[in-house]
Order: sequence, then structure tokens, then C-alpha cells
Amino acid sequence: MTTAFVLGGGGVLGAVEVGMLRALLEREIVPDLVLGTSVGALNGAMVARQPDLAVVERLTELWAATARSRDVYGDRPLRTVRRAVTSGTHIYSSAPLRQRLEEELGDTTFDDLPVRLGVCAASIERAAEHWFTSGPLVPAILASAAVPGLLPPAEIDGEHFLDGGLVNSVPVGKAVELGATRVFVLQVGRIDRPLKVPTRPWEVARVSFEVARRHRFMRDMATIPEGVEAHVLPAAGTSARDDSLLAHRDFSTVQARIDATYDASRRFLDESLGQG
Repeated sequence: MTTAFVLGGGGVLGAVEVGMLRALLEREIVPDLVLGTSVGALNGAMVARQPDLAVVERLTELWAATARSRDVYGDRPLRTVRRAVTSGTHIYSSAPLRQRLEEELGDTTFDDLPVRLGVCAASIERAAEHWFTSGPLVPAILASAAVPGLLPPAEIDGEHFLDGGLVNSVPVGKAVELGATRVFVLQVGRIDRPLKVPTRPWEVARVSFEVARRHRFMRDMATIPEGVEAHVLPAAGTSARDDSLLAHRDFSTVQARIDATYDASRRFLDESLGQG
């Protein structure tokens, strides 16, 4: 049996994946393959580097530190407006995120990891899904997490990348393609939330993106071949409030999300796998 952890994108909602990882690792369910997109690439890289319960504590510390410092999306409004005007493409600098990643991961490469890792990003020049599987981790994660409009495109070897969620937000199909026979899907809770017709200009892009990501995910789930197990872990502590314009800046409920999702995932695993 080849076990894959698939960690989807979702910005600050990615904290729920920490609760899912705790529930899985407590039951000694460890991955042979980890695939991550956007914030799932960061969480995924951490678990691929350290596939045991200790990684949960470290991830919790990282999320808590981000909540305290607010450095990733913490610029003052005037500064974000100035950057939007001068850059024409984004409102936040990627420097704080890069610094945080470099402090945590340093020069670690994909080949250094004990568990196979794939990180998804969207290539601008090729208009294609791109999978990073070799080289240094930090640039790959920055590319995967380059949210359009919020962060600048990431340049690697002359090619430019945007957030992997544009092409494969929850890469279940990729896990199956790579030979996984048991897939645990760590998603951030948007999959089942009803979508409403947008009524404001800033809602149009969000709703359009959600339609695309959910369509891809549901199609992948519907075509999972016989003999492959797929378990979609439940996210808790999320709501329609997380879709508001400034929700990406709100790290105040990080610990509550982790705890609530851990409880929900623990119950899910006990019921679906009979593990307690």
C-alpha cells in the first residue's frame, strides 16, 4: 500500500491541516508521498521533512508565530496601496514569507527529504501545471503560494509562476497518477460550502476561482480507480466569513481552527478506519 497525503491550498485556512496531520500521525498513518499546493506546499514540506508527531508541534508554533507577528500580510493599508500602484500586479511583498521559509527550511532540497514531495505551481509562460520535485524547497514553495494580486509572481530560472491553486488546488488525481493506493485529502473546508452569485467586483474573481477548483477536485474524485482508497478529512472552524475581502489577513482564530479540525478528523478516522 502506498499512502499519499494531499494538502490543498487555502491561505490562512491552511491552519486546519495541522489538526488533520495530528489526527493522522497519532494513529501512525504516515505518508509515502506528499503533494502540496500553495499553503499546502508549506505544510506538506514540513511533514515530508519530519513525518512524525513532532512536526505538529513545530507547525503549530509556526502558525502561532505568524499570527503574532502578522508579517506575511501585515502591511499597513497605505503601503499596500502604494505597492499596488508602483508594481501594478500585487499589494504585498514576498520578502517576509521568503524570510520565514528560509529561517525554517534553509537550503533544504527535495532530495534531502525522507518522504517524496511534490509542489504544484502554475507556469505563466507555459500556461501549465508545473510540479517541483527537485532543487531547493524555498523557491518552490514561494512559487506555489504566489497568490495572484496579493503576492508577485515568483521567478525561477527565467520562468514565472503563480499560485498552484490556479491549476490544481487539491491534487488528488496527481497522487493516483503517481501510484498512491490510499489517499488522505487534507482540504481547508471550502469544497462543500455553497457558492453564491457575486454581487461585488472583488467577489467575481473569488467565486470564479472556487468554481474552477471545485470542478477539478470533484472530477478527480469521481474518476478515482477501483482499488484506491480516498479519505477526505473534515475541516472545522471555517465559515462564509472566511470569504470576506480581508479574511486572508485574519490569523486570530488559528489555534481554534487547528483544535476543532483535530477533533473532527479524529472522529472521522475512528469511524471510517476503525482506529482509535
